[in-house]
Formats: sequence, C-alpha cells, structure tokens
Amino acid sequence: MEIKNEVLAIIDEVLSLGGRAKAFTLDTPLLGAVPELDSMAVVGLINMLEERFGFVIDDDEIDGSSFATVGTLVAFVEGKIV
Repeated sequence: MEIKNEVLAIIDEVLSLGGRAKAFTLDTPLLGAVPELDSMAVVGLINMLEERFGFVIDDDEIDGSSFATVGTLVAFVEGKIV
C-alpha cells in the first residue's frame, strides 16, 4: 500500500487538504466530490505524479475516470510504474 500512501500524500499536498486525505480510502470519490479538485488541480496532480514516480503521462492516457476515486487513481499510477 505504499503507492496508495504516496498518492494520498500528493493529493493532500496539491489540494492543500491539511491532512484530510489521510482518512481517504480506495473507495473515496475524488472528481466531483472533493471541491478542491478542479481542472487546475488535476493538472497539478498529474505534474506531481509524474515528478514523484518518474513517468510521463500522455494526454490521451488519462481521462476523468482515472480521477473517479482514490482507487482508480492508484490503479492508474500502478499501471504506469509496472
């Protein structure tokens, strides 16, 4: 679950949640449920994920479903680093 914890730390940092993300589970909805996650925040998350995990995300690789829940975002990251 190390990737999940790192993704949660990135979410918390980029969205300035002040530690709230620590309580998120894999089923926690993100896009449309966390007010801080707007289009600019998505760009910030993508940039931070790329930097932290050392991969590049092409525009056609990601869509709203990747940000549906914590679990879908973690699965996306896992798919990129395998």
